[in-house]
Amino acid sequence: MSVAGLIVWIAVCQQLRTYSAVQSWLASHPGTGDFQPPVISGFPLWLRILHFLNLLFMLFIIRAGIQILADHPRLQTDAGSMPGRERLRLRGPVPPDRMAQEPPERAWTAKDDAVTLPRWLGLPGIRHSIGLARWWHFSCDFLWVLTGVTFYVLLFTTGQWARLVPVNWSVIPNAISTAIQYGSLDFPANKGWTQYNGMQIIAYFVVVFIAGPLALITGLLQAPAIAARFGLGWGRINRQTARIVHFMVLVTFVGFIFIHTVMVWITGLLKNLNHITIGMNTASWTGWWLYVIWMAIVVAVWWAASPLTLRYPRVVQKTGRFLIGWAKALLENTDPRATYPEKAISPFFWPNGTLPDSQEYADLRDNGFRDYRLRVDGLVDKPVTLSYEQLRAMPKQEQTTQHYCIQGWSGVAKWGGVPMREILKLVQPSPKARFAVFYSLASGAEGGVYYDAHKIEHMQHHLTILAYEMNGEPLNELHGAPLRLRNELELGFKQVKWIRAIEFVESFSHLGAGQGGYNEDHEFYGYRMPI
Repeated sequence: MSVAGLIVWIAVCQQLRTYSAVQSWLASHPGTGDFQPPVISGFPLWLRILHFLNLLFMLFIIRAGIQILADHPRLQTDAGSMPGRERLRLRGPVPPDRMAQEPPERAWTAKDDAVTLPRWLGLPGIRHSIGLARWWHFSCDFLWVLTGVTFYVLLFTTGQWARLVPVNWSVIPNAISTAIQYGSLDFPANKGWTQYNGMQIIAYFVVVFIAGPLALITGLLQAPAIAARFGLGWGRINRQTARIVHFMVLVTFVGFIFIHTVMVWITGLLKNLNHITIGMNTASWTGWWLYVIWMAIVVAVWWAASPLTLRYPRVVQKTGRFLIGWAKALLENTDPRATYPEKAISPFFWPNGTLPDSQEYADLRDNGFRDYRLRVDGLVDKPVTLSYEQLRAMPKQEQTTQHYCIQGWSGVAKWGGVPMREILKLVQPSPKARFAVFYSLASGAEGGVYYDAHKIEHMQHHLTILAYEMNGEPLNELHGAPLRLRNELELGFKQVKWIRAIEFVESFSHLGAGQGGYNEDHEFYGYRMPI
């Protein structure tokens, strides 16, 4: 379809250039001219270095971003991620016989919905590797933003801004002129050493000053901490809308990189490469060989990224935590105060997680959880064991809040349960207690008890509860009965379901692999997950 459109465009432009009026108009609007100030300093070293760093970081942001998308391969504007309402999906529909979620073991889970990518494309390129993909994505995002901020500062302090920022409305007719000239295959003169043509100026301006910031903004809008602070979990501006716009920005970047590369090759390859490699307006082969060396490095790193990530996943996790852990900590300082009206409740709430399969749980469930006991101990002055009836007799809190899964889906539900601050009053944690560790009656996907650690400060927040009701009904088995956590600052995998016990600890380094939770240990997530 795109090839046919290109052929038609070429035919139209070539026909237009046969008309004398168009020829006259093109002569008066050649694409470059005094509508834009020239840049006489060429391409300085800092610009050339940042140009290649931008390409390197962007390639890995795109690869990791595609891997993240593959874990929830549906794009929609519905805040509740209702299957069937997608604007774009990368897999088939949810099997109708598994939509009803009954019996629970037949439910189509969010993990069932993930797709597999080849290792040369995704990063790291295996199914359910979103933890590693996110470390790559966020780490390269951070380095890319640093590169971009540096670029902005130097751009506006050296005069190089004149290459990219239109200063006159005449840029528009000159952009149309250059589009016709390119389309007719009779290219305009290449004056890129001192001035880009109108089409280039507009394209660079859109990518650098609109698409770039939009990528950052829509990325942050997908964070539960941001949504819970500003009430963006429902309405026109919600996580799913942000995912669509984020994807459109990705497509914009991919399209720009492709077209930009093609134009470099067909509008004077050697001069173009010398501009951006050695900073000279010559047609020597020096720039070509530097370009070849750089591309060889990029290709080598591209091919090595997936196997090295799979071989040293803990290194990727720890490096990511070093680079962006501080930013996640800052986001945790936001106040998760957003609640929503009951009409915002999602008609479909994606299930996830490995259901408890022990006889112990089956017996508890079959007896209506009358024999259920919640153990709360560790660094507390008054350890307790609470029955299901005792929990339900404690002060009850109801709240309608947003659930954000690490895979990308979201949903609003009304939760009812015991505020964690009431539990803290009851057990009186020691001053040494820094984390509350929640243990599940379920095992993780690879065996072993599922658990997760939360900062004790979060347990004191008025929206943190132990929920035993969902949408006005007793919590069902699929969504965590008899008891699950709601900490509105964090992603969904940290909202431990089927809670068996809570332990207050000074450190979680002695638990599991010492990373702060089951998925942190096995799938290399971070224990701080407000985004």
